[in-house]
Amino acid sequence: MEQAESVYNLIPKEEVKIEKPPRYVSKFREQVKQEKQMNKSSHKTMGLPKVEIPSPEKFLRKYSKASKLSDKITPFKEENLRRMPISTRSDCSWMRTQLRKDYIKSNAIDNILSPPRKPQPSYTLTKNGDKQLLENSGLVPKYVNKKDYGQIPEYLQQRKEKERRAQEEYDEYIKERLRQGAMKQLSDEERLSTLQGLKKNLEEMLHQYQCLSIVIDTIPKRNRKERLELQMKKLERDIDLIERHKTIYITNN
Repeated sequence: MEQAESVYNLIPKEEVKIEKPPRYVSKFREQVKQEKQMNKSSHKTMGLPKVEIPSPEKFLRKYSKASKLSDKITPFKEENLRRMPISTRSDCSWMRTQLRKDYIKSNAIDNILSPPRKPQPSYTLTKNGDKQLLENSGLVPKYVNKKDYGQIPEYLQQRKEKERRAQEEYDEYIKERLRQGAMKQLSDEERLSTLQGLKKNLEEMLHQYQCLSIVIDTIPKRNRKERLELQMKKLERDIDLIERHKTIYITNN
């Protein structure tokens, strides 16, 4: 894009050329080249200039490069060997080696006396005759034959007992408070009238909530809407509490 017209652009500006410093060249460059050439052999990369051709009579034979065992075997020295002691006349250990067990006869006796094997129950899985054990198939009633089948678990009995004790303690507490005159039971008429009054208040609150403006653009409108929502939630909780509990106790204070 072209630059905008300006008074400062009328006077031409001198171009400033940036001069680069000369390239650095080490003074040991030629010395390094000579040392490198001296250390390199004449056949470093291309091999020897003349190689002797191998003779066809000296071909590679089978197992020629395999490691061979040394032919020299160190003889055993008699002094290092432990000789067995000579058995005496009274020693009868040689008689024990003559006693042999007749394994064929003993196996035959064991098989005759052993009880017959019972075949494991199985069922046919496919038309080709593939079988599987009946015990792992789920068709055998295992759990029905257990001793504790159909009985209430122990943890449920303990929980039921705790609930019963807590209810008894609560009933005793209520009776004691009624006996002292600090509490009284709400009658059915009072309970129904209270419930109807709460529902009526909820209907009025709902009517006021529905009459609110759709656009809430000011802080007073927003505060009023939040206040009505909190009051309606509280009334709904109270109505649900009275409907769920038939017996209600209130304090005289």
